[in-house]
Amino acid sequence: MTRYRNLLLFVLLAAAWGSAFMAIKAGLAYIPPVLFAALRYDVAGLLMFLYAFYATDRPIPSGRAQWTVVAVGATLIIAGYHSLLFIGETDPAVTSAAAAVIVSLSPVLTTGFARLFLPDERLTIVGIAGLLLGLVGVVILSNPDPDNLLAGGAVAKLLIFGAATAFALGSVLTRRIDADLPIETMEAWSMMGGALIMHGISLGLGESPAEAVWNLESLAALAYLALVASALGFLIYFDLLDRLGPIQINLVSYVAPVFAALAGWVVLTEVPTVYTVVGFLVIFVGFVLVKRRAVRAELPRIRRLILRS
Repeated sequence: MTRYRNLLLFVLLAAAWGSAFMAIKAGLAYIPPVLFAALRYDVAGLLMFLYAFYATDRPIPSGRAQWTVVAVGATLIIAGYHSLLFIGETDPAVTSAAAAVIVSLSPVLTTGFARLFLPDERLTIVGIAGLLLGLVGVVILSNPDPDNLLAGGAVAKLLIFGAATAFALGSVLTRRIDADLPIETMEAWSMMGGALIMHGISLGLGESPAEAVWNLESLAALAYLALVASALGFLIYFDLLDRLGPIQINLVSYVAPVFAALAGWVVLTEVPTVYTVVGFLVIFVGFVLVKRRAVRAELPRIRRLILRS
């Protein structure tokens, strides 16, 4: 039963995180982007904070290293990632699927940054090729017009690429700092800190709460992102991280775009382009090259799970 439970939770996580791109797109029709992201983590941060008190014996960070980890998470993983992602998704040329595919580059970028900032990691020639291939995939997906680089959502897609970069860099830096902080506590305080930062960015950009239109669609989008994609999604993620390990759980980034495309098609009538599909395939090949040793080490375990099924 455990293997079926893990498979079900994996699919649920991919569905929650994939369909979140559709919910972002839907909510942006009514709420300014950075304010929308901040409100999402006002709610999700409070819920995660309560969960941290329930699940750990260290719900409050202490010491310089632990607060540094929280600051990195709040700045890069929450505020940097979500501000750029939400702004990028305001462009009508960026579909839910396209945004999800660009974000799926995060595991590749994470490995690249790990080779730079973690002393026990090294990037081989093949690894460099995989990293470059992932970047090529983003270029294919962006499909820029050389005569007009502002057309076709190219700039918006580059903003989302910046979001994936911020997330990857933040993930590596939090690993580099030896803080010994429960991940639930780190996520809770990072979410709350990131929400505060995004409220500041929102004010700096001239966004006003008065611009938000509150109706069934906007409230549903906010509730879905805060409760399902963030609170429930991270609870599932923590559980699967312990059971499956980081390599298998990373694969959720490559299943999520499928659900993003389906949700975008059903709810927003978005149709993925051929560039979205090709870009996704190129990024996935890049991931396999970068993570080839880890993937190779996981294959016997995956075969055993399949045979036992």
